This record gives sequence, C-alpha cells and structure tokens, in this order.
Amino acid sequence: MKTLTTEQISYIQTTFASLKRKESFLDLLNEVKKFMEGENATPFSLSFFTQYANPKFCEYDRYYIFKIKKKSGGERTIMAPYDTFGELLRYFNVVLQTLFTPHTNAMGFVPGKSIATGAQMHIGKNYVYNIDLKDFFHSFERKRVKWMFTQAPFNLSGEREPLAFFLASLCTHPIEIEGQTRIILPQGAPTSPTLTNILCYGLDKKLSGLAKRFGATYSRYADDITFSSNKSIFKKEAFLSELQRIITSQGLTINEKKTRLQQKEYRQEVTGLIVNEKVNTYRRYVKQLRMWLHYIETYGYKKAEILFKKDYVKDKGHIKEASSMKLVLEGKLLYLKMVKGEQDSTYLKLQDRFNKAFGLDIEKLLQVWETYGIEKAEQVYREMGIENFKICSGATEKEAASFITLLEENGMKNSLLNIRISRNRIGKLLSPSEMIEIFDKEDPKEIMESMKGRIIK
Repeated sequence: MKTLTTEQISYIQTTFASLKRKESFLDLLNEVKKFMEGENATPFSLSFFTQYANPKFCEYDRYYIFKIKKKSGGERTIMAPYDTFGELLRYFNVVLQTLFTPHTNAMGFVPGKSIATGAQMHIGKNYVYNIDLKDFFHSFERKRVKWMFTQAPFNLSGEREPLAFFLASLCTHPIEIEGQTRIILPQGAPTSPTLTNILCYGLDKKLSGLAKRFGATYSRYADDITFSSNKSIFKKEAFLSELQRIITSQGLTINEKKTRLQQKEYRQEVTGLIVNEKVNTYRRYVKQLRMWLHYIETYGYKKAEILFKKDYVKDKGHIKEASSMKLVLEGKLLYLKMVKGEQDSTYLKLQDRFNKAFGLDIEKLLQVWETYGIEKAEQVYREMGIENFKICSGATEKEAASFITLLEENGMKNSLLNIRISRNRIGKLLSPSEMIEIFDKEDPKEIMESMKGRIIK
C-alpha cells in the first residue's frame, strides 16, 4: 500500500474535522481510495456503504466466520470480511491511522514497529514478566467504540454524535459468545487492531506510569503485555495489586494461565522471541528452514513439497492443511529478516539458498519456448515451483508478454543472470527497431523507468 504524502495527510485530517454526515465520510473514503489506487479507482456507492454499516441488514454478508484450534487448546473465532467490505475497512483504517498517534509503548499494528522492536526493549534484564489479556478483541463492544469516536482526536460529539454511532456500527459485528449475542470488534477486520490501540491508549499510559514508578520497562503488543526489570519487583504486592487495578479499570481481564515470570538464568521470551542477550528466534526456527531448503536441493520441488506438507501439518497441529511450501518459506524468511536484520549472515545465506532453489533458468525456458511452444515452456515454468501463473492455449501477444515479464522480473529479483532478449527471440512482441537488454543492476527501478512500463511492470 502506498505511503500518503504530507498534503494527503493534511487533507484527511482537515476533512474529518468538519464531517457531520455519513455521506461526507463516504466522500472522504473514496478520496483516500484514489490516493492509494490512483484517479481511476472505483468508488464505493452510498447504498453499499449504508447497507454494510448496519449489521442488522447484512449480518451474514459482511464476514466469513470460522474457528481455528489454538496450540494451547480451545478455539479462536476468526471473522474475515468479504472482499468489497474488507476493502472499505482497509481504507477506513488508513483514516484511523492518519488521525491517531499510538502510545510509544504500543508495538502491535503500528507503522515502523513490530514484535522485534518491542522485544528489543527487554534485552538483558534480570526479570521478564509476561501477561496476556483474556478475550482481547471481544472485550471491546460497540457502545465503547462509539464513545471512543466522541473523544479526541475524532471529537464526533454533539450534533456529530450520530456519525460516531454509524462508524462504530461499521467496524463492529454481532457474534454469539457463551450463549449471548454481543456486538464487538471482530478479530480479522482490518480496523480492529488500530481501534484496540486507540481504546488502549489510557491503559498504555497508566501501565507505562506504573513501570516508571517501579523502575521497570513496559511494552504491549495487542493482548501481550511485558514488563522487565533488573530488580525483583514482580512478586511485590504493591506492584501486582496496582497492575490488577489498572487492567480491571479498563474493562479488561488478565489470563492468569498465561502469566509468566522469567529469570535471566533461563530462557526469556517476549512475543515469541528470545531476549536474554539479543533479540533472536528459537534455534529450531532456523534449523527447520535449513531442513526444508535441503529437501528442495536434494529431491526437487515436487517431492520436497510432499515431505514439507507432512512436516508442516504435523508441526502445526492446529491447522488442517498446509499452505504452499514456497509461500511459507517466503514468509519465514521475511520474519527472520525482520528479527535478525537484512545484513545478518544467517538470514543472507538462507535467502541465497531460497533464491537458487526457486530461481528460474531463463535460457532453458526460452529454448523450450522456441522449440516446443509457449505451452511447453509454461509447463516447465510450473515444474520449477511457480504455481500462481496461468496462460491459455493460443496465447495472445499480451499474454505472452506477461509470461516474459514474469521471467524477467524473477530473474532480476533473484540476481541470477543478465537477460538479453532480442527481437528474434520473442517475435512479434517487439517492434522491429526494438532490442531489450535487461541487466542485473542494483536498482531495477532504473530499468523499469527506462522501459516506461512496456515490458516490465
């Protein structure tokens, strides 16, 4: 998603400050959509907006609701918004993030912060104290969200208060909990994480004050609260009673089963990361990545994915089916990069192995294409482990160009080789005077700009 300019941020803030009606808010959302997608973005209609803001009219049309098993037992209810409604909420979230600045100790769902930045605050401490908040998202009901919109920085009070209720209805949803229907923040809605940070601003302020008073460090990532200190304060009644009082006063509950005090002599963990000496993943995390890459290098992608899926489903006992091996490895490498840093030697070696394992032999593909045709080339392309590309029999010039584009982009991203594609290689795709040379440069944007979007997107 694009980054807003200073002028666009100012426009959102100024426009929201004068909003009184839902129609005006819809106009603002459509402007934000243009900011992110361009002037040709399809606007949301007023009828769609009005209908989907009222859960009474579309209780079964806004979210796909399903349950997943937790590792610790029990189930978690996930509410995934359907496409267009989810898109609307994503742009609503852009507005929320533009208007609100989270507390400095809030680490989750904040641009520029992550579980790693939160964990860094607690490195090398003698004591690390973890607390989990029970039923976090379900603790925030519509009436509380509506009240939030009447307060700063939204200030939808007085004659603007009906808009506060409208927006609260837009980002909450009825769900049955323990035999009762409650209208709460859905876990899975794009707006919910940002809204919890807004709703927890008072909590963050009070808990950071508590930490300061006792000489401790405080951070919160969603429902995961961490204190750390070099002093033994976490068994003192004065600290524990005040902690309990603050959390209860905010309408939240501590999950006593997940409360942990970790001393320096043992492994200390914050949001799934080790913090004894530096922020790090578990050894098993890297070991598993190496094993899966070894499968590909030894057995090839198809057999490796069969082995991977058996391992993955067994390891993730709370899921039924494994995702694509390539997608999982990409995600795990991105996570490792975030935790260890992009210059870390372990990350760089694993990323290089991944690039080689999934890299495309461009010359081989072009030879197959010239000799046997585009369908055979596409078959070879698929066998290399790329599953998300589709091309039809009797491919048009546009489709063929898209195929070439994918090959070129993959070659550049993986730094495999220089690619030279002349007119006699791709026939009618280029005008007679054109010759393309795509070099493996440090800045692919320079190439893309010089091509003006013709072959490289």
